[in-house]
Amino acid sequence: MSSQAQSTASTRPKRTRTPWHRTKIVLGVIVAVVAVVAIIGSLTPWPSAMVIRAVFTKGGDETAAEMDKHVPATKLDVRKDVAYGDSGADTTMDVFRPASASGPLPTVVWIHGGAWISGAKENVDPYMRILAAEGYTTIAVNYTIGPEGVYPLAVHQLDAALAYIDEHAAELGVDASRIVLAGDSAGAQLASQMATLITSPDYADIMGIAPSLKSDQLVATVLNCGVYDLAALAELDGIPGWGFKSAMWAYSGTKTWAEDSTGATMSTIDWVTADFPATYISGGNGDGLTWLQSIPLAKRLDQLGVDVTTLFWPAPHEPALPHEYQFHLDMPDARTALQKTIDFLDAHTAPDTP
Repeated sequence: MSSQAQSTASTRPKRTRTPWHRTKIVLGVIVAVVAVVAIIGSLTPWPSAMVIRAVFTKGGDETAAEMDKHVPATKLDVRKDVAYGDSGADTTMDVFRPASASGPLPTVVWIHGGAWISGAKENVDPYMRILAAEGYTTIAVNYTIGPEGVYPLAVHQLDAALAYIDEHAAELGVDASRIVLAGDSAGAQLASQMATLITSPDYADIMGIAPSLKSDQLVATVLNCGVYDLAALAELDGIPGWGFKSAMWAYSGTKTWAEDSTGATMSTIDWVTADFPATYISGGNGDGLTWLQSIPLAKRLDQLGVDVTTLFWPAPHEPALPHEYQFHLDMPDARTALQKTIDFLDAHTAPDTP
């Protein structure tokens, strides 16, 4: 190269990348990633389900820690990870009862929530301890969540859990003639579904399940912040609609859950009968599911002549009570709900209760 050419090259201005140029590159990468995620998300529920699960898991851990502070000092006998099936941790239960108890006790079987795609029995461990200290055997049950397992697997597993509890009642300290099915959120839907199976032969036939408990063994249900009308759920939009629809796709294994037997058979509001057990049902005024799900079910049960105890709060109540407010025991209103739950259990598990 000549000296003149070298001089020209050395004086040519260097091309620099401006901050805006770098920003465009970053934005391009983000758009590409979002596009890939959107494509994958349209083919499988797994990405959305895992995001929802991560959020719910964090919230569940924090709520359990809050409840821990309210567990009384009553000494309990605790049996952890009792296997009721052969699917590992998915088919296990934890059993709690007062150490001072010498015989079988009325029993609360609690089904945890988590939008059917998250959660575990450990989330309700403190609440089970609180209720056990009141003189109950309490049992927190695991089941296979979606998308690892699809509907109606959880229903069959929970029926197997009830069969195990019935068959091992003496060993577990369970009075099998005084069983209460309870749950929160998705667990409340499942509790209502199990109670409907047990009390409605027509529904059991539709599900193709011969329930493991007889209707006279089930004395009550406790339903907190649940879902009972899937058609109403399918009409939600925005972030709540995306969340529920993603969860249901993962749990059902199909995008058409609202149009097929899944949504129909999960909608217990359409299947409950006058034989449904006495029910306590509650939801917070700041939880959209209260107005869309819990209050309509309470009205339906009341129309059928079912003994219904409700705890709903006026729309303008402050503070606005969130989804599963019952577990936030630092709040006075949650402690009110706990006492009302205990009063309900006492009233409906007494030996002379019809």
